[in-house]
Amino acid sequence: MGELPADARLGAIRLRAADAERLARFYEQAIGLDVVQDGPRTALGVDGRALVELEPDPDAPPRPSHTTGLFHLALLVPTRADLARALRRVVAAGWRLTGASDHLVSEALYLSDPEGNGIELYRDRPRDDWPDAGGELRMDTLPLDLGSLLSEDDEAGDDAGMPPGTTLGHVHLQVADLAAAERFWVDALGLDVVVRGYPGALFVSAGGYHHHVGLNTWAGAGAPSPPDGALGLDRFEVVLPNAQAVSDAGGRLAAAGPVELVDGGVLAADPSGNGVLVRA
Repeated sequence: MGELPADARLGAIRLRAADAERLARFYEQAIGLDVVQDGPRTALGVDGRALVELEPDPDAPPRPSHTTGLFHLALLVPTRADLARALRRVVAAGWRLTGASDHLVSEALYLSDPEGNGIELYRDRPRDDWPDAGGELRMDTLPLDLGSLLSEDDEAGDDAGMPPGTTLGHVHLQVADLAAAERFWVDALGLDVVVRGYPGALFVSAGGYHHHVGLNTWAGAGAPSPPDGALGLDRFEVVLPNAQAVSDAGGRLAAAGPVELVDGGVLAADPSGNGVLVRA
């Protein structure tokens, strides 16, 4: 079992952006987040809480294809009707989905932002309805019935944006090697393996959630890391309930590799270069 508190959660994800103003407009208009901090780093979120931070860096090199890094960031909405409204908002803003899936534990919509960062918008089914397969949580990727989803929201009123209670539910990463990733995210950081049997992927979490971090080798086993400072993922936050929990996790991470004390937390990177800030 992992050593992180069961109430660990994710905070904000920070992206390096070539055109932060354009990205901010996209996250406002197509996703429905509010600007909660403006310049030089723009932060967008709900309820005054940042969920997506944009670090302007027009000179950053692009992230090459078939490298490790962000697969998608995933924004969790409270209800199925909220997800239906999110779908209407994306379409009204002129953006197309790249996919729509029923994962048994959740229903999800997929798209990419203007700089190619993957996004999942999703809602969870009740935990009591999550299927079990021989003691392991069962997840799948089945087609999502968009007509059924849209029937949850027949209201055509003003768009109020993402609803209160929206969170960064999980982050899905591309890595070079699942065993090395497990040693970092499970053995060092302290998350639990929830799903091991999904082809080419590993799903880990705290508190029995279906996943706070997804890990996959779909860019290719042994995929290289992008250049230092490349566009895309800079870091995301794992938020713990108190300073002692951060100190404990920081000690395990320091025993596994380099760490920095940054912004009141412990910053580390997994073997594929994916950054995580652990903070209270």
